[in-house]
Amino acid sequence: MSNLIDIQSQIEKLQKQASEIKAKEFKNTVQDILAKMQAFGITTKDLQNAKPAKASKGVRAKKVASSGKTAKVSKNAGVVVAVKYRGPNGETWSGRGLTPKWLAALIAQGQTKESFAVNAQ
Repeated sequence: MSNLIDIQSQIEKLQKQASEIKAKEFKNTVQDILAKMQAFGITTKDLQNAKPAKASKGVRAKKVASSGKTAKVSKNAGVVVAVKYRGPNGETWSGRGLTPKWLAALIAQGQTKESFAVNAQ
């Protein structure tokens, strides 16, 4: 049991040291930021109006999937693509990704995908 008490005592000492180091580094960081703001004439209003910096061109952003794993985001993610297929009830599909259920059902009934092409109508 004395090992547990010793370890808890060490944890307490280390947490106190970490707090002291953080406080010291915080003060130094704030002073550094203030000096740079003064050198460049930056105001707090400039900081409030600033947009976050984008990742460099060679670095792709990562997106966290629902499984908790990270997945690469396509460079075309979020790009709206023109409609290539339109269903009888106004459904649309760009022709990318999995075939939508409405179109798969119509194809299963014997119709062709090309008969729903937007430029064919």
